Amino acid sequence: MGLVTTVLQSRPVRVVQHYTAKRGPILGSGLAFQAIFAVFAALWIGFAVAGLVIATNIGLRDSLIDVLAQTVPGLITTDGEDGIVDPADLLAASVDAFSWQGAIAAVVLLLAALNWLASAREAVRSIFDLPLLDQNVLLLKVKDLGLAVAFGALLVLSAVLSVVSTLALDAVLEWIGIRDSTTSTVVGRIITLGVMFLLDAVVLAALYRVLAGVRIPLRRLRQGALIGAVALGGLKVLGNSLLGGASNNPLIASFAVFIGLLIWFNLVCQVVLAAAAWVAVGIKDDRIVLDEDYLQTRLNQARELLEYYDPQPEDPPGFWQRVKGRFSRS
Repeated sequence: MGLVTTVLQSRPVRVVQHYTAKRGPILGSGLAFQAIFAVFAALWIGFAVAGLVIATNIGLRDSLIDVLAQTVPGLITTDGEDGIVDPADLLAASVDAFSWQGAIAAVVLLLAALNWLASAREAVRSIFDLPLLDQNVLLLKVKDLGLAVAFGALLVLSAVLSVVSTLALDAVLEWIGIRDSTTSTVVGRIITLGVMFLLDAVVLAALYRVLAGVRIPLRRLRQGALIGAVALGGLKVLGNSLLGGASNNPLIASFAVFIGLLIWFNLVCQVVLAAAAWVAVGIKDDRIVLDEDYLQTRLNQARELLEYYDPQPEDPPGFWQRVKGRFSRS
């Protein structure tokens, strides 16, 4: 086996081939465009609901804002970094949301967020070479709403864990005597990244298994979620560097933050679908059938095509036809 054959048969190369064949780059770009509207909807609705609680808890509020800023660089305005959304405006939304104008806006924004979840479901199932879910549309919307609430709860939980871990770390470092040192900063950063890693892994697993409804074996699901979480963590660490080119371009300086946000969501959506492709290739290697009925339908369609395009053999020529053929050849 030559070097070229070995490389082509390697898992990463086959994942890239599968990802490209299933139109992963195009699907990821479409999801990124929809994510721009969905994230603003999620922010407005989330802060409208949770703002009444976190507005009085400064520590939890700041931690949640930091988690959002690290999850999506350039989205939230923080100390030293400009963003599209000011946290003060989000907190003010918790008051405006209870008016009838706010209720109408909340419904419209909620539909935008749910549409992104529906598109994400179709994209993931396409990567796994599966058809659309044959379920009631209303039930799917209720399911998407439940997942959206769960994702928001995970963000709040990660903020709470960040606050608790920071307080515990400060207490331990103060007891040791190195609270205001570089070590405390590094350890705090590692803890924050660890919390974000666990959050990303859980979200990816829920996206593949629950939202898309793909019955993935636990071993393959865990592997894909962890790989995707590592890649997303790398994007977050390098987020400002990756998006710096957009802000430095004078041609788009007036809306550089928005362009940077679009670039960021494109990278994130590509990672999400690429991790799904990694799982899909692993399932194919294990010869696991995810949908028996769909496989049988495709086999029947293939047989019908063969019968249609493969002509039936003609009957053998009779005695006089053979005699006529001999005279015509002579």
